Amino acid sequence: MSCHYLPAILVSLLTTEFTLSAAQGVKWTYFGPDGESHWSKYYPFCGGVFQSPIDFQTELLQYDSTLKPIEVRDYNLSATEQLTLMNNGHSVQLSLPSRMHIASLPNRYSAAQLHFHWGSSSLPAGSEHAIDGKQFAVEMHVVHFNSDVYPNSSVAADKKDGLAVLGIFIEVGQFNPAFEHLLRYIDAVKYKDQNVQVPAFNIQELLPKRLDEYYRYDGSLTTPPCYPSVLWTVFRNPVSISQEQFLALATALYATSMTEPTPIALNGNYRKLQDGDDRRILVSFRDGAVLSIVIAVVLGLVLIGTLVCFVVRKKRAEKDQQKNKDVIYKPAADKEEVSKV
Repeated sequence: MSCHYLPAILVSLLTTEFTLSAAQGVKWTYFGPDGESHWSKYYPFCGGVFQSPIDFQTELLQYDSTLKPIEVRDYNLSATEQLTLMNNGHSVQLSLPSRMHIASLPNRYSAAQLHFHWGSSSLPAGSEHAIDGKQFAVEMHVVHFNSDVYPNSSVAADKKDGLAVLGIFIEVGQFNPAFEHLLRYIDAVKYKDQNVQVPAFNIQELLPKRLDEYYRYDGSLTTPPCYPSVLWTVFRNPVSISQEQFLALATALYATSMTEPTPIALNGNYRKLQDGDDRRILVSFRDGAVLSIVIAVVLGLVLIGTLVCFVVRKKRAEKDQQKNKDVIYKPAADKEEVSKV
Protein backbone atom coordinates (compact mmCIF):
# COMPACT_ATOMS: atom_id res chain seq x y z
CA MET A 1 0.00 0.00 0.00
CA SER A 2 1.28 3.42 -0.96
CA CYS A 3 0.66 4.89 2.47
CA HIS A 4 3.68 3.12 3.93
CA TYR A 5 6.50 4.56 1.90
CA LEU A 6 8.14 5.79 5.09
CA PRO A 7 11.61 5.09 6.43
CA ALA A 8 11.61 1.90 8.47
CA ILE A 9 13.33 3.57 11.41
CA LEU A 10 10.67 6.29 11.60
CA VAL A 11 7.88 3.74 11.53
CA SER A 12 9.58 1.77 14.29
CA LEU A 13 9.98 4.82 16.49
CA LEU A 14 6.41 5.99 15.98
CA THR A 15 5.05 2.51 16.57
CA THR A 16 6.96 2.36 19.85
CA GLU A 17 5.52 5.71 20.87
CA PHE A 18 2.01 4.56 20.06
CA THR A 19 2.48 1.41 22.09
CA LEU A 20 3.62 3.42 25.08
CA SER A 21 0.75 5.88 24.67
CA ALA A 22 -1.79 3.09 24.56
CA ALA A 23 -0.23 1.43 27.58
CA GLN A 24 -0.42 4.66 29.55
CA GLY A 25 -4.10 5.03 28.65
CA VAL A 26 -3.86 8.36 26.87
CA LYS A 27 -7.38 9.74 26.78
CA TRP A 28 -8.96 10.92 23.56
CA THR A 29 -12.42 12.16 22.67
CA TYR A 30 -14.14 13.72 19.68
CA PHE A 31 -14.65 17.11 21.34
CA GLY A 32 -13.04 19.33 23.95
CA PRO A 33 -9.43 19.45 25.19
CA ASP A 34 -8.83 15.82 24.20
CA GLY A 35 -10.74 16.18 20.93
CA GLU A 36 -9.79 15.51 17.35
CA SER A 37 -7.68 18.61 16.89
CA HIS A 38 -5.37 17.37 19.70
CA TRP A 39 -5.05 13.71 18.66
CA SER A 40 -1.72 14.19 16.91
CA LYS A 41 -0.08 15.38 20.16
CA TYR A 42 0.01 11.81 21.45
CA TYR A 43 -0.69 9.94 18.21
CA PRO A 44 1.52 11.51 15.49
CA PHE A 45 0.03 9.45 12.67
CA CYS A 46 -3.26 11.31 13.24
CA GLY A 47 -1.53 14.41 11.90
CA GLY A 48 0.14 12.58 9.02
CA VAL A 49 -0.78 11.68 5.47
CA PHE A 50 -3.03 9.03 3.93
CA GLN A 51 -5.62 9.47 6.66
CA SER A 52 -9.27 8.48 6.67
CA PRO A 53 -12.11 9.23 6.16
CA ILE A 54 -12.25 11.04 2.84
CA ASP A 55 -14.82 12.50 0.47
CA PHE A 56 -15.45 10.39 -2.64
CA GLN A 57 -15.52 13.24 -5.13
CA THR A 58 -16.75 12.22 -8.57
CA GLU A 59 -13.92 13.90 -10.44
CA LEU A 60 -11.33 11.88 -8.49
CA LEU A 61 -12.80 8.43 -9.12
CA GLN A 62 -11.10 5.89 -11.38
CA TYR A 63 -12.90 2.82 -12.68
CA ASP A 64 -10.93 -0.40 -12.22
CA SER A 65 -12.20 -3.43 -14.13
CA THR A 66 -10.17 -5.79 -11.91
CA LEU A 67 -12.27 -4.96 -8.83
CA LYS A 68 -14.54 -7.95 -8.41
CA PRO A 69 -17.61 -8.27 -6.17
CA ILE A 70 -16.80 -8.59 -2.47
CA GLU A 71 -17.17 -12.17 -1.28
CA VAL A 72 -17.71 -12.77 2.41
CA ARG A 73 -17.63 -16.22 3.97
CA ASP A 74 -19.12 -17.68 7.16
CA TYR A 75 -21.07 -14.51 7.93
CA ASN A 76 -24.22 -16.53 8.64
CA LEU A 77 -23.67 -17.30 12.32
CA SER A 78 -25.74 -19.66 14.42
CA ALA A 79 -28.08 -18.22 17.06
CA THR A 80 -26.59 -20.69 19.53
CA GLU A 81 -23.32 -18.74 19.43
CA GLN A 82 -22.82 -15.75 21.73
CA LEU A 83 -21.23 -12.46 20.69
CA THR A 84 -20.12 -9.62 22.96
CA LEU A 85 -21.76 -6.24 22.48
CA MET A 86 -19.95 -3.48 24.35
CA ASN A 87 -19.76 0.26 24.84
CA ASN A 88 -16.09 1.24 24.69
CA GLY A 89 -16.73 4.93 25.31
CA HIS A 90 -16.23 5.83 21.66
CA SER A 91 -18.74 3.55 19.94
CA VAL A 92 -20.87 0.46 20.38
CA GLN A 93 -18.90 -2.56 19.20
CA LEU A 94 -19.77 -6.18 18.42
CA SER A 95 -17.11 -8.89 18.61
CA LEU A 96 -16.94 -11.25 15.64
CA PRO A 97 -15.46 -14.75 15.24
CA SER A 98 -12.35 -14.95 13.06
CA ARG A 99 -13.81 -17.69 10.86
CA MET A 100 -15.81 -14.89 9.24
CA HIS A 101 -13.62 -13.57 6.43
CA ILE A 102 -13.32 -11.79 3.11
CA ALA A 103 -12.46 -14.24 0.35
CA SER A 104 -12.07 -11.85 -2.59
CA LEU A 105 -8.79 -10.17 -1.58
CA PRO A 106 -5.22 -11.38 -2.23
CA ASN A 107 -4.92 -12.44 1.41
CA ARG A 108 -7.49 -13.91 3.75
CA TYR A 109 -8.84 -11.13 5.96
CA SER A 110 -10.60 -12.48 9.04
CA ALA A 111 -13.23 -10.56 10.99
CA ALA A 112 -12.46 -9.01 14.37
CA GLN A 113 -15.33 -6.67 15.20
CA LEU A 114 -17.87 -4.22 13.84
CA HIS A 115 -18.78 -0.83 15.21
CA PHE A 116 -20.69 2.32 14.32
CA HIS A 117 -20.23 6.06 13.85
CA TRP A 118 -23.30 8.31 13.96
CA GLY A 119 -24.63 11.81 14.34
CA SER A 120 -27.12 13.18 16.87
CA SER A 121 -30.85 13.82 16.97
CA SER A 122 -30.22 17.47 16.06
CA LEU A 123 -27.39 16.81 13.56
CA PRO A 124 -28.17 13.36 12.13
CA ALA A 125 -25.46 13.30 9.43
CA GLY A 126 -22.80 11.21 11.15
CA SER A 127 -21.12 8.97 8.59
CA GLU A 128 -17.37 9.34 8.34
CA HIS A 129 -16.93 9.03 4.59
CA ALA A 130 -18.94 11.16 2.22
CA ILE A 131 -20.00 11.06 -1.43
CA ASP A 132 -19.52 14.43 -3.12
CA GLY A 133 -19.87 16.07 0.28
CA LYS A 134 -22.98 14.15 1.32
CA GLN A 135 -22.85 12.37 4.67
CA PHE A 136 -25.29 9.71 5.81
CA ALA A 137 -26.83 9.27 9.26
CA VAL A 138 -24.61 6.36 10.31
CA GLU A 139 -21.60 4.41 9.05
CA MET A 140 -20.82 0.85 10.07
CA HIS A 141 -17.29 -0.56 9.90
CA VAL A 142 -16.62 -4.30 9.77
CA VAL A 143 -12.95 -4.67 10.71
CA HIS A 144 -10.85 -7.55 9.36
CA PHE A 145 -7.17 -8.42 9.78
CA ASN A 146 -4.73 -10.23 7.49
CA SER A 147 -4.86 -13.66 9.10
CA ASP A 148 -2.50 -15.15 6.50
CA VAL A 149 0.29 -13.15 8.12
CA TYR A 150 -0.77 -11.94 11.57
CA PRO A 151 -2.36 -13.75 14.55
CA ASN A 152 -4.90 -11.07 15.47
CA SER A 153 -6.07 -7.54 14.74
CA SER A 154 -3.94 -5.96 17.48
CA VAL A 155 -0.71 -7.25 15.94
CA ALA A 156 -1.90 -6.37 12.43
CA ALA A 157 -3.10 -2.86 13.29
CA ASP A 158 0.14 -1.01 12.47
CA LYS A 159 1.23 -3.16 9.50
CA LYS A 160 0.98 -1.89 5.94
CA ASP A 161 -1.06 -4.91 4.85
CA GLY A 162 -2.64 -5.46 8.24
CA LEU A 163 -6.27 -4.44 8.02
CA ALA A 164 -9.20 -4.43 5.62
CA VAL A 165 -12.39 -2.62 6.60
CA LEU A 166 -15.81 -2.80 4.98
CA GLY A 167 -17.66 0.51 5.28
CA ILE A 168 -21.44 0.61 5.05
CA PHE A 169 -23.48 3.81 4.77
CA ILE A 170 -26.74 3.79 6.74
CA GLU A 171 -29.55 6.22 5.98
CA VAL A 172 -32.80 6.92 7.82
CA GLY A 173 -35.75 5.39 6.00
CA GLN A 174 -37.43 2.03 6.40
CA PHE A 175 -37.33 -0.19 9.46
CA ASN A 176 -34.53 -2.77 9.24
CA PRO A 177 -35.13 -5.98 11.23
CA ALA A 178 -31.48 -7.04 10.91
CA PHE A 179 -30.32 -4.19 13.15
CA GLU A 180 -32.77 -5.21 15.86
CA HIS A 181 -30.38 -8.08 16.65
CA LEU A 182 -28.20 -5.34 18.20
CA LEU A 183 -30.50 -2.46 19.04
CA ARG A 184 -32.74 -4.55 21.30
CA TYR A 185 -29.77 -4.84 23.68
CA ILE A 186 -28.67 -1.21 23.49
CA ASP A 187 -29.94 -0.34 26.98
CA ALA A 188 -27.67 -2.99 28.47
CA VAL A 189 -24.59 -1.08 27.28
CA LYS A 190 -25.66 2.47 28.03
CA TYR A 191 -22.43 3.34 29.81
CA LYS A 192 -18.75 3.00 28.96
CA ASP A 193 -17.23 -0.43 29.65
CA GLN A 194 -20.59 -2.16 29.92
CA ASN A 195 -21.06 -5.27 27.80
CA VAL A 196 -23.66 -7.94 27.21
CA GLN A 197 -23.78 -11.32 25.48
CA VAL A 198 -26.11 -11.42 22.48
CA PRO A 199 -27.15 -14.33 20.26
CA ALA A 200 -25.29 -14.43 16.95
CA PHE A 201 -27.13 -13.94 13.65
CA ASN A 202 -26.47 -13.58 9.94
CA ILE A 203 -24.08 -10.61 9.85
CA GLN A 204 -24.45 -10.36 6.07
CA GLU A 205 -27.98 -9.07 6.64
CA LEU A 206 -26.39 -5.83 7.86
CA LEU A 207 -24.64 -5.31 4.51
CA PRO A 208 -26.17 -3.85 1.34
CA LYS A 209 -27.55 -6.34 -1.14
CA ARG A 210 -25.13 -5.27 -3.86
CA LEU A 211 -21.56 -6.11 -2.90
CA ASP A 212 -20.25 -5.42 -6.39
CA GLU A 213 -20.39 -1.61 -6.23
CA TYR A 214 -17.86 0.03 -3.95
CA TYR A 215 -15.08 2.58 -3.45
CA ARG A 216 -11.57 1.29 -2.80
CA TYR A 217 -8.56 3.20 -1.47
CA ASP A 218 -5.61 3.00 0.95
CA GLY A 219 -6.24 4.80 4.20
CA SER A 220 -6.07 4.68 7.98
CA LEU A 221 -7.89 3.94 11.17
CA THR A 222 -10.33 6.78 11.80
CA THR A 223 -9.56 6.79 15.53
CA PRO A 224 -6.26 7.03 17.41
CA PRO A 225 -3.61 5.85 16.83
CA CYS A 226 -4.70 6.47 13.18
CA TYR A 227 -2.31 3.88 11.71
CA PRO A 228 -2.28 4.17 7.88
CA SER A 229 -2.79 0.42 7.58
CA VAL A 230 -6.30 0.02 6.18
CA LEU A 231 -7.44 -1.21 2.80
CA TRP A 232 -10.83 0.47 2.62
CA THR A 233 -13.85 -0.93 0.80
CA VAL A 234 -16.84 1.40 1.18
CA PHE A 235 -20.03 0.20 -0.44
CA ARG A 236 -21.74 2.62 -2.74
CA ASN A 237 -25.35 1.76 -1.83
CA PRO A 238 -26.58 2.55 1.70
CA VAL A 239 -28.79 0.38 3.87
CA SER A 240 -31.76 1.79 5.69
CA ILE A 241 -32.95 1.97 9.30
CA SER A 242 -36.02 3.70 10.68
CA GLN A 243 -36.05 7.02 12.52
CA GLU A 244 -36.85 5.15 15.75
CA GLN A 245 -33.89 2.81 15.23
CA PHE A 246 -31.57 5.74 14.57
CA LEU A 247 -32.72 7.54 17.72
CA ALA A 248 -32.22 4.37 19.75
CA LEU A 249 -28.57 4.47 18.72
CA ALA A 250 -28.11 8.25 18.87
CA THR A 251 -29.77 8.94 22.23
CA ALA A 252 -29.33 5.84 24.42
CA LEU A 253 -25.58 5.74 24.99
CA TYR A 254 -23.03 7.57 27.12
CA ALA A 255 -19.29 8.07 26.59
CA THR A 256 -18.78 8.00 30.35
CA SER A 257 -18.97 5.20 32.90
CA MET A 258 -21.86 4.77 35.30
CA THR A 259 -19.76 6.00 38.23
CA GLU A 260 -18.80 9.34 36.68
CA PRO A 261 -20.83 12.21 38.15
CA THR A 262 -21.46 14.03 34.87
CA PRO A 263 -22.66 11.74 32.08
CA ILE A 264 -21.63 12.70 28.54
CA ALA A 265 -23.83 11.58 25.66
CA LEU A 266 -22.21 9.34 23.08
CA ASN A 267 -23.05 10.80 19.68
CA GLY A 268 -21.34 12.76 16.94
CA ASN A 269 -18.57 10.15 17.10
CA TYR A 270 -17.23 10.65 13.60
CA ARG A 271 -13.92 12.05 12.41
CA LYS A 272 -13.89 15.00 10.04
CA LEU A 273 -12.96 14.44 6.38
CA GLN A 274 -9.24 14.22 5.69
CA ASP A 275 -7.11 15.38 2.75
CA GLY A 276 -7.02 13.12 -0.27
CA ASP A 277 -3.20 13.43 -0.54
CA ASP A 278 -3.42 12.65 -4.27
CA ARG A 279 -4.49 9.09 -3.56
CA ARG A 280 -6.19 7.01 -6.21
CA ILE A 281 -9.83 6.31 -5.39
CA LEU A 282 -10.80 3.26 -7.39
CA VAL A 283 -14.39 2.22 -8.03
CA SER A 284 -15.88 -1.03 -9.23
CA PHE A 285 -18.73 0.68 -11.11
CA ARG A 286 -18.57 2.67 -14.32
CA ASP A 287 -21.20 5.39 -14.17
CA GLY A 288 -19.87 7.43 -11.26
CA ALA A 289 -16.27 7.04 -12.39
CA VAL A 290 -16.88 8.23 -15.93
CA LEU A 291 -19.43 10.92 -15.11
CA SER A 292 -16.79 13.61 -14.84
CA ILE A 293 -15.30 12.46 -18.15
CA VAL A 294 -18.71 12.58 -19.81
CA ILE A 295 -19.31 16.06 -18.45
CA ALA A 296 -15.91 17.19 -19.71
CA VAL A 297 -16.59 15.68 -23.15
CA VAL A 298 -20.02 17.31 -23.32
CA LEU A 299 -18.60 20.66 -22.29
CA GLY A 300 -15.83 20.22 -24.86
CA LEU A 301 -18.35 19.44 -27.59
CA VAL A 302 -20.43 22.46 -26.59
CA LEU A 303 -17.33 24.64 -26.75
CA ILE A 304 -16.32 23.23 -30.12
CA GLY A 305 -19.87 23.70 -31.39
CA THR A 306 -19.87 27.29 -30.19
CA LEU A 307 -16.55 27.99 -31.91
CA VAL A 308 -17.76 26.37 -35.14
CA CYS A 309 -20.94 28.45 -35.08
CA PHE A 310 -18.88 31.57 -34.45
CA VAL A 311 -16.55 30.82 -37.37
CA VAL A 312 -19.47 30.01 -39.71
CA ARG A 313 -21.31 33.17 -38.75
CA LYS A 314 -18.16 35.22 -39.21
CA LYS A 315 -17.53 33.80 -42.67
CA ARG A 316 -21.16 34.38 -43.64
CA ALA A 317 -20.91 37.94 -42.44
CA GLU A 318 -17.71 38.44 -44.44
CA LYS A 319 -19.32 36.87 -47.52
CA ASP A 320 -22.44 39.04 -47.19
CA GLN A 321 -20.26 42.10 -46.73
CA GLN A 322 -18.33 41.24 -49.90
CA LYS A 323 -21.59 40.81 -51.85
CA ASN A 324 -22.76 44.23 -50.72
CA LYS A 325 -19.47 45.75 -51.88
CA ASP A 326 -19.87 44.09 -55.28
CA VAL A 327 -23.43 45.39 -55.66
CA ILE A 328 -22.34 48.94 -54.83
CA TYR A 329 -19.21 48.81 -57.00
CA LYS A 330 -20.61 47.42 -60.28
CA PRO A 331 -23.08 50.21 -61.22
CA ALA A 332 -20.34 52.76 -60.74
CA ALA A 333 -18.02 50.83 -63.01
CA ASP A 334 -20.69 50.55 -65.71
CA LYS A 335 -21.29 54.31 -65.63
CA GLU A 336 -17.58 54.98 -66.04
CA GLU A 337 -17.40 52.66 -69.05
CA VAL A 338 -20.38 54.45 -70.67
CA SER A 339 -18.75 57.85 -70.26
CA LYS A 340 -15.64 56.61 -72.00
CA VAL A 341 -17.72 55.57 -75.03
